[in-house]
Amino acid sequence: IDTFMLAISLAVAAIPEGLVAVVTIVLSIGVTKMSERNAVIRKLTAVETLGCAQIICSDKTGTLTQNKMTVVDHFGPDENLLAKGMALCTDAELDDSGKAVGEPTECALVEYALKLGMPKTNLKADMPRRGEAPFDSGRKMMSTIHSREGESAEGYIQFTKGAPDALLQRCTKILTLDGPVDLTDELRKKVTDANSDMAGRALRVLALAYKEYDELPEDCAPEKIENDLTFCGMTGMIDPIRPEVKDAVDECRSAGIRPIMITGDQLDTAIAIARDLGILEDDSQAVRGAFLDDLSDEELESRIDEFSVYARVRPEHKVRIVKAWQKRGMVTAMTGDGVNDAPSIKTADIGVGMGITGTDVTKNVADMILADDNFATIVAAVEEGRKVYANIRKAIQFLLSSNISEVVAIFTATMMNFVILKPAHILWVNLITDSLPALALGMEPGEEDSMKKKPRSSTDGIFANGVGVDIIYQGALVSVIVLASYFIGHFMEYGVWTITNSADGTTMAFLTLSMCEIFQSFNMRAQRKSIFTLPKQNWWLWGSAGAALALTTLVIEVPVFVKMFGFTQISGKEYFTALGLAFLIIPLVEIVKFFQRKVTGRS
Repeated sequence: IDTFMLAISLAVAAIPEGLVAVVTIVLSIGVTKMSERNAVIRKLTAVETLGCAQIICSDKTGTLTQNKMTVVDHFGPDENLLAKGMALCTDAELDDSGKAVGEPTECALVEYALKLGMPKTNLKADMPRRGEAPFDSGRKMMSTIHSREGESAEGYIQFTKGAPDALLQRCTKILTLDGPVDLTDELRKKVTDANSDMAGRALRVLALAYKEYDELPEDCAPEKIENDLTFCGMTGMIDPIRPEVKDAVDECRSAGIRPIMITGDQLDTAIAIARDLGILEDDSQAVRGAFLDDLSDEELESRIDEFSVYARVRPEHKVRIVKAWQKRGMVTAMTGDGVNDAPSIKTADIGVGMGITGTDVTKNVADMILADDNFATIVAAVEEGRKVYANIRKAIQFLLSSNISEVVAIFTATMMNFVILKPAHILWVNLITDSLPALALGMEPGEEDSMKKKPRSSTDGIFANGVGVDIIYQGALVSVIVLASYFIGHFMEYGVWTITNSADGTTMAFLTLSMCEIFQSFNMRAQRKSIFTLPKQNWWLWGSAGAALALTTLVIEVPVFVKMFGFTQISGKEYFTALGLAFLIIPLVEIVKFFQRKVTGRS
């Protein structure tokens, strides 16, 4: 009884310790693989959550696009004034090599002026900045006030750049070939038509207006200076779509994940890009952020699945979008780079910060950081997350079925009044033939169709989808094989079938248990598929099998270890009989899998 209790205690005690160790190591392996694919994990829980992501809300600029803005079109009668004002009303600068440095959109405007022969360094010298109203996402514009050009020039000029629709509301005049004139409805329509035309070609459109002063304003607050402006013109710049993103969006669709575009750009631009990427199927799925202001939280929750594109959004809109999806029971990821994005990133199930353009505040609250700011990296991380979760389940199933087999075999032997395995044998099995394959399963390459399945439910337990049943029947099969090996060993030693202690039986049972668990680890590579149809090999698993076989053979054949463990040297016939019995676990499980596939209709 003492031997039985000690052996049982070792088998049972190994379960929680082994599970914690293996899960931690497998998660660490997954984190390392994700970092190799430019997804830096800050919280280990994000690895598991990624596997059940159902919604990915992504910024457009820099994530879906290359964030390499270039001005390719303009609207307005005076291109030089337009370019000059745009360049001055930015915080981007030219470095010593003549390259624009700063925010990509502003860099494009500085480079636009440079191409027209107006380097910003010269513009700043001629028209130094005297005041400013910094950009704000609520106003969607910024203003700077400069001295007039020329040493003898008197007075000041204000340039205001921003979203065309927002800026046009602050204008009372418009610049024409004949000079400034009142902004009539007809002229306003020409501006909006030109804006729609450029936006419909997936161009990002910025507008410029100006205002002249005789004296420098004492107060540069936006509400004081951003009114009664003269509309000057617009620039249309293109930010090319990342070539790999379209395939990533398609992969999202096949994986049952819905991509959502959220951008500060105007609606027409967002629609054009979303159509190219396959995010948008119908224009009715795109709305402006202002539309959300007219919806209560309950209304947004009920209609959230109608929208795939959000344009002209404010940071608080992002939080509402995330919460609406979460109330629908969806696991949601949200990307962001600015300080104002921190609340939505923190609210999301998976907060994703930008490694290149992201602020420190955003990175600190994010669960994952994209080192390359690329949407395709999120999809790659989701794939890796699914793989890691699957590997954790495989390792847990393997360890539990193995430990159940040990407990059942020892308990049965004790009830029949013989010792099948001693505590030292169980300790060896737990350290060698349990641990090595479990870790190797963490290196499993994953099933090729993992991104062709819908995300698992976040409420699914580790034993869902038949894993619990598999653990029980596989553990029972191993127990029966080990007990059979013991009795066959006793028969081969004495030539009679009796229930009694047998040195040969114990040695063969030990070898069978050790190798049966090794062969069982190969069964774990796929829950339902036949392991003979898997296209890739797990060479780590083969290595662990070879190491376990060599070490197990060592302890039952080398005299000093034979004596230490209380074994007896068995014959070659007994050795290969034990191995043959251990191998039976593979065809037996394959037969069960075959019928499971027939019943469930799954391959």
